[in-house]
Amino acid sequence: MNILLSNDDGYLAPGIKVLFDTLRQQVDFKELVMLAPDRNRSAASNSLTLLEPLRIQSQSTKELPNNCRIFSVNGTPTDCVHLGINGALDFQPNIVLSGINDGANMGDDVLYSGTVAAATEGRFLGKPSIAISLCGDRHYETAAYVLVKFLNQLPSISSDTIININVPDIPLKELKGIKITRLGKRHCSEPVVKQTDPRGKPIYWIGPAGDAADAGEGTDFYAVEHGYASITPLKIDLSHYEMMETLQQWAKTNP
Repeated sequence: MNILLSNDDGYLAPGIKVLFDTLRQQVDFKELVMLAPDRNRSAASNSLTLLEPLRIQSQSTKELPNNCRIFSVNGTPTDCVHLGINGALDFQPNIVLSGINDGANMGDDVLYSGTVAAATEGRFLGKPSIAISLCGDRHYETAAYVLVKFLNQLPSISSDTIININVPDIPLKELKGIKITRLGKRHCSEPVVKQTDPRGKPIYWIGPAGDAADAGEGTDFYAVEHGYASITPLKIDLSHYEMMETLQQWAKTNP
C-alpha cells in the first residue's frame, strides 16, 4: 500500500519521526510519504488555507530510500492531506495516517484537533484514515507499536469511519491491551489567562482543556486512565436525529 503520513505538530515533531521510522521498519508498503506542516499547527481543526498559496518543500535526506519521502507544507494538517491526495505529488495514497500527536485527543478534543482533522480530510476524500495520539510526550514507541499492530491486522472499516487511537504514555511492557471505546466528554475549558505585554496592553491566552466529565467505563478517558490503548471509531454526521421529530412538529404549526 501507499501511505500518506501527516500530523499537526509539524514535520520535525518527535512523534511523527518515530512513526515514520517504525513504519519503514515494520510495515509492508510500496511508498511512504510524510507531508506535514512546517511548524506546529495544533488545534487547527479542519481549516483549509484559501487566501494564500501553499508551498511544498522537500525535506528528504540522501539516507532515505527512493520510496520514502518527506515534505513540509506552509499550511494546516487538512491542507497537507488535501494536497497529498488531490494531485500535488506524483503519488496516490491508499491510506492516511495522522500522528503520533504529542498529547491526547479524546472526548471533545476531536472537534479542535488538527491530528484528527488530517484523518477526517483523508476520509472525506475517500481514503481509510487513522489518527493516533500519545497521552503525553515520552513513550512514542508504545503508540507506534499499537498503530503497527492495527495496520498489520487491519479490520474491515466502513467508508464513513475515522479511527481515533489514544495511547497512555507508558512503556510498552506496561500497556495492558486495547479497548474499543466511545468518546467521553470534558468539563468546560479553564478561563482565559490574562497577561500584560511590554507596553502595558492586555493580552490573552486560551486556557487549558477542562478535566474529564464523562469518563466512565467504555469511554476513551477510562481506557487510557487504566493503562489501555483506546480505539474509537468516529463518524462525521452532526445531525441531531432525536431532535428532528420535535422540529418537524414545530414546522407543521409554523408553515
